Amino acid sequence: MTNIIGIDEAGRGCVIGPLVIAGVSVNRGMISWLISIGVRDSKRLTRERREELYDEIISSGIKYVVEKIPPSKIDVYVRRKVKYEKLNKLEAIYMAEVINRLDGDVAIIDACGSNINVFYDQVERRLRKKVRLIIAHKADSLYPAVSTASIIAKVERDREIEALKDKYGDFGSGYPSDRRTIEFIKSKVREGKLPPIIRKSWRTVRELKIRFS
Repeated sequence: MTNIIGIDEAGRGCVIGPLVIAGVSVNRGMISWLISIGVRDSKRLTRERREELYDEIISSGIKYVVEKIPPSKIDVYVRRKVKYEKLNKLEAIYMAEVINRLDGDVAIIDACGSNINVFYDQVERRLRKKVRLIIAHKADSLYPAVSTASIIAKVERDREIEALKDKYGDFGSGYPSDRRTIEFIKSKVREGKLPPIIRKSWRTVRELKIRFS
């Protein structure tokens, strides 16, 4: 029985911390089991439930791959001038590599950006094996394999954020909408040195540097 590869990311919109990409290789016979244990888009689950499902998924023996893209590399792509050479391309590069490392005849990705055709081409040209590629918006809600990947990506990012807090202090969720995150960045701007965990190319950071440096 062939496998389905599911791919998703976590932390794309954050201003602090890595962008995490996860992929899973799921035997088609396990899809009904994933549904039965409550696998769904990670955004629809509490943190506690994501952790529980993560443990069940890992314990089941499902093969998975996780890639963590650091802020420094994200900044390089976000600062590029050409529209389709930016963050979506960076994700395409990493997602293609995740697919290359997993077994499956179909790979399903939760779409990045509005232009699916461009993103499809950016992934496909980097594949080193024959696989049917499906890229769709809301794939993390529509396909259990992608939902599984979304849970792994989110839990891995949450754990990475907690590890960074142990080192740098409590900066909140890392999202621009979080007051603690903004206050943390302000304090670092005033100190005159932004730590490597901050995505310096983000507009939020650029505006704070203008106002408080």
